[in-house]
Amino acid sequence: MFRPEDIGSLTDFARHAKARLNRLRRTGRPELLTVNGKAEVVVQSAAAYFRLIASMEKLEHERREVSER
Repeated sequence: MFRPEDIGSLTDFARHAKARLNRLRRTGRPELLTVNGKAEVVVQSAAAYFRLIASMEKLEHERREVSER
């Protein structure tokens, strides 16, 4: 779930990219970017992305272990 402060326009992100990237790194929360008021892109820091991938791999590994029993 996105917090209201984690939603913004792609245009605003482009205009304030450095500050927005700093926020992504600092909070670890992704940001939902909109185009013409519609959700279009999710941006997140590399560290947050790698944590997400590691969590997904762990879940997949646990799922496989359970199904092999």
